[in-house]
Amino acid sequence: MLASVTSLAEAETVRAGGADIIDLKDPANGPLGALSAILVAEIARSMGANAKLSAAAGTIPGAGIIEATRIAATGIDYVKIGFLSQRDLGEYVRAFAAFPKKTKLIGVFFADCGPDLSLLRILAECGFVGVMLDTAKKHAGRLLDHMDVAALDRFVTCCRAHKLLTGLAGSLESPDVPRLLPLEPDFLGFRGSLCRGHSRQDEVDPASVKMIRDLIPRELMQEPTGENVAPDWRLWLGRGYIPAPENVVETDLIFVHDLVLPCAIGAYDFERGHFQKVRFNIDADVRRHDRRFDDMRDIFSYDVLIDSIKIMLGRGHVDLIETLASDIADEILRYACVARVCVRIEKLEVVEGAVGVEIKRERAREKTRGRPGNRAFA
Repeated sequence: MLASVTSLAEAETVRAGGADIIDLKDPANGPLGALSAILVAEIARSMGANAKLSAAAGTIPGAGIIEATRIAATGIDYVKIGFLSQRDLGEYVRAFAAFPKKTKLIGVFFADCGPDLSLLRILAECGFVGVMLDTAKKHAGRLLDHMDVAALDRFVTCCRAHKLLTGLAGSLESPDVPRLLPLEPDFLGFRGSLCRGHSRQDEVDPASVKMIRDLIPRELMQEPTGENVAPDWRLWLGRGYIPAPENVVETDLIFVHDLVLPCAIGAYDFERGHFQKVRFNIDADVRRHDRRFDDMRDIFSYDVLIDSIKIMLGRGHVDLIETLASDIADEILRYACVARVCVRIEKLEVVEGAVGVEIKRERAREKTRGRPGNRAFA
């Protein structure tokens, strides 16, 4: 969890709330506005050597290596450089090749400015350790409004191929967290959703920090006193990141029905090179604790089911509909609270009617007797 702050007081609030990286920037001065080097240095001294700190150094064109050098001189861990324009990016990036290696550089692309993933190679060659995907216009939608989960999956995969750390940010809200975690980025970044009234210009709210922190699983949480304490596992059972106890037998049925999407699928030559309409129906039995459904910490969202489909479709042409159904089921069963899932896929353009497959997967049966069979239909 990366939490962006504007002051020492806010830094102390997010550290107490469990943020992993404290990010220093000025939200009133653009998407990656820099705080003064004096203020950055003051916060760094107060936070101490154990705190992980990053700081924005502005965007290119506009900012440059001089501003980044000032920020790096404060002794923080990461310096973030934004690239608003893709033109002549190589020239700008290569200027950082001689940057001191003690401070790690993070390049920031903007989803609403058409990021070019082919540029990731240049950043890696020039010593950048990571890349973050953000949004430049904070009132023009969230990250997922500009890039869907399939595009974000490709971004994370490409970063990983170049051995770059990966961060996702951009007006993220609490319902976005469970949708982005399956992509396995190295960190998620927040500002507005941590503030009172979800206004990024307002001050950080401890309760909002706790909400986001609870949605991002951790093996061990550390109190401000330095004492290690076990996290409240109940907060994550509904989200599905740890299994429900074996004695929990009550389930909720979470479903997506009659979702029609364009799909590159089919083993015949006439099915290649274009998309055809495919209908998806998914039913997932989710084991639940006996808790009230107060907020996102208690919900296994249907968005997760839809995203599982889109991630698989975004990975390219699939020959067999059975393969697609099995991959979607496996993706959903990554969530330990899902006891069983039924995936039904229908091609709508092959005949007058529908043809397809329905498969059922059950967690216990997978462990003991392998996968159950498919049921084809026409």
